[in-house]
Amino acid sequence: MAWQRLHLALGFLTGLLMSNPLVCGELTPFSQNPETPPLKLPDLSGQQHDISDYEGKVVLVNFWASWCQPCLREMPSMQRLHKEMRGRPFSILAVDVEESKSTVWRFKKLLNISFTTLLDSKGEVARAWDIGIYPTSYLIDSEGRIRHGVQGALEWDSEEVKQLIETLMPKQETAIQAALD
Repeated sequence: MAWQRLHLALGFLTGLLMSNPLVCGELTPFSQNPETPPLKLPDLSGQQHDISDYEGKVVLVNFWASWCQPCLREMPSMQRLHKEMRGRPFSILAVDVEESKSTVWRFKKLLNISFTTLLDSKGEVARAWDIGIYPTSYLIDSEGRIRHGVQGALEWDSEEVKQLIETLMPKQETAIQAALD
């Protein structure tokens, strides 16, 4: 029985990821207050992550849920971006909203993603960030300010997005310090 459910889930995800091309949102400059709302959540192992701990790095904050097809479709491009940016002052914080740890763990394994996944089990952080559409993502600059946002899925490893991320990278001396922290 468990094997049949796993097989069904794998078939669903494969079909989902291989079907229609990614419907893209548009990454636009953030025009509201650029200060990041609070974001302090545990990852799947229970370690707390606070957005303020990432100062000196560019951070992609992504709000998602396992029932959201566009969320699942964009995750492979986020994983490719994560791999490409390894060793650079860049991090991804994927915030799952109002789902159980076991559900999130299962989807993380099925999608084969290794970037940081946080649990907003009560939806409090999503409400503080005023999230109403999934996925919603923000690019935070190295000084902790929201610079760009998108509602909807995006091909995160496109040349256009990578060039934009490069413009947000800290200056050399700041990057060296962030790497040492």
